[in-house]
Amino acid sequence: MSELTEKEALSKAAAYCSASEHCFSEIIAKLSQWGVAADVQEKIIKRLVDENFIDEERFCRFFVNDKFKFNKWGRIKIGQALYMKKISPGISKKYLNDIDEREYMNTLRSLLASKKKSIHASDDYQSTMKLIRFAVSRGFEMGVIRKCMQLSDEYDSLD
Repeated sequence: MSELTEKEALSKAAAYCSASEHCFSEIIAKLSQWGVAADVQEKIIKRLVDENFIDEERFCRFFVNDKFKFNKWGRIKIGQALYMKKISPGISKKYLNDIDEREYMNTLRSLLASKKKSIHASDDYQSTMKLIRFAVSRGFEMGVIRKCMQLSDEYDSLD
């Protein structure tokens, strides 16, 4: 395979960015995969930023929204994924805090109710621990999990 020229690499990277939102680390990985030299990568990244193909804040906003709404991830798991993508904590914290608290609780409550139907446990303690482990694996905070489970118990006792 022949090496890409700077112009070809820029064009290919711009097309890649146009297809969906990407962050710096994803673009750098793609350019490296294509065999683009480090100094050329810097020029391409700068040009993509200048022409608004790459915007970390826009990427973060969409990433947080998609992972919460579609994957039903909690703030911890989303934050870890953003960290792995090398998004600055200042930017990620801003968008993680923008998640609506009521919607966050309702999502967790719905996940727990759904999971509770499939849990096989010998007693309430084991059932509760399995639900907690499930919610933690989805990236929800312990305080939110306890609060949500407490509310669920109150609803159950109303039956």
